[in-house]
Amino acid sequence: MQISFTDFLEKNGGLLPAETAVLDNSLSRHTVEKGGFLLREGAVSRHFYFVEKGLLRFYSIDKAGKEHIVQFAPEGWFTGDRGSIYFQEGSEYFIDAIEESTVVFLSTEIMQQAAAKSDDFRRYNERLLQNHIHHLQKRIRLLISASAEERYLDFTAVYPDLLQRVPQWMIASYLGITPESLSRVRKALAKKDGSD
Repeated sequence: MQISFTDFLEKNGGLLPAETAVLDNSLSRHTVEKGGFLLREGAVSRHFYFVEKGLLRFYSIDKAGKEHIVQFAPEGWFTGDRGSIYFQEGSEYFIDAIEESTVVFLSTEIMQQAAAKSDDFRRYNERLLQNHIHHLQKRIRLLISASAEERYLDFTAVYPDLLQRVPQWMIASYLGITPESLSRVRKALAKKDGSD
């Protein structure tokens, strides 16, 4: 499934086709090969990313070499290190492609241009930011206090189409559990579903 960024803006951001056509000329689209990086730890990020096709992951690696996935970004999702972009700090994260992906690179200037053209887009962009904060707060709460089963059920609600696209060890990393624990959670849920 492919989602055009300009179609997305017209549908969700309130921009008119003529406005998105002008904006589209200044957009930078890239094909990122599977395993290709958009951001590495230590680099200062210059862009947000919108996924038109494919799948990205946003993650950190701790001192022991263990990955901690913060977010997946399938079609129609934005990702990026806001802290690095806005404060011009070296990133603590990596962003790479799980699948070959078509990605729109968005500078803060592009987002500001779109907001200047449309009050609807400005409001939508504000909603995106608030939704991002809400999602991160929920992620923190789940990682601190929820059971592995609750975290897994939340994952399936947030990312209903990713179970067949993402390796189990990556799902386990996102949930903050081991692959073995994930296997036990899935077996327990399958047993519950079978007993209904």
